[in-house]
Amino acid sequence: MKNIVVPIDFSDNAWNAIFTAVKLYADVECKFYLLHAYTPKTLNLLSSKSQQRLGVIYNSLSEYSTQELQKVMDYMREHHQNPKHSFEPVSKSDTVEEAVAQFIAEKDIHLVCMGTKGATGSNQVFMGSNTVKVLKKIKDCPILAVPDDYNFQSLKSLAFPTDFSKKYEKHQLLPLIELASLWKTKIQIVHVAVEFALNDQQIIHQNLLKGRLADLEVTFVNIDFEANIAHTLEKFIEKTEVQMMVMIRYHHTFWEKFIGEPVVKKMTFHTEVPLLVLPE
Repeated sequence: MKNIVVPIDFSDNAWNAIFTAVKLYADVECKFYLLHAYTPKTLNLLSSKSQQRLGVIYNSLSEYSTQELQKVMDYMREHHQNPKHSFEPVSKSDTVEEAVAQFIAEKDIHLVCMGTKGATGSNQVFMGSNTVKVLKKIKDCPILAVPDDYNFQSLKSLAFPTDFSKKYEKHQLLPLIELASLWKTKIQIVHVAVEFALNDQQIIHQNLLKGRLADLEVTFVNIDFEANIAHTLEKFIEKTEVQMMVMIRYHHTFWEKFIGEPVVKKMTFHTEVPLLVLPE
């Protein structure tokens, strides 16, 4: 049984995350926890009169959360008939990232799946801030960020960018291996660089990765660095039409130290395909 938590705010964006998750794991026994975090817990910081006023608002928000979650449950029962899947509503008075972190600590959660709106307008204002907050907060659970309007149909191809600077532990790659096995997915290991010569340590890591993925269809691809990593990967996605990007969120890697860009955050910001972030 796979336990998946889907943080929702009842937006189209959140619905898309639900639909993507149930289609992605259609052939897997899953329990989906539909988590709505509706407000920070701040009552203890206020005066008694303010607490009374906000208490009414909190009660209203709590009722709204419960009612809307019930509507989601009713819809899924009516329209999603997969016997392998079950759903449980969860309402929490907290920030999204704190609610998700607490829930992961309480339950045996295998994946967090949530929608992200990406950027809008010429100033590229980040609209999916909750996704980034969850990415910052959650260190030990895979997170799948689903772009708004992404219509998931199949997983024929995925890209796994790496510079081979780190060792790949077997447990880190399990979500990737599981999905690729389920969908018979072609995996493209993407090396973004100015020069592609590997040192001895990188060669060891590359060979280890080959061994970890030996039972899957894997190709290794070198692509020239352009402007920044995120931009380079975006162009690669458009050109190859991959359906998912998978990244391991290492801290202080070559990319962050040398290029100075938080790659995972930028990919969550820009990506037009689902981004699966594996914990370090």
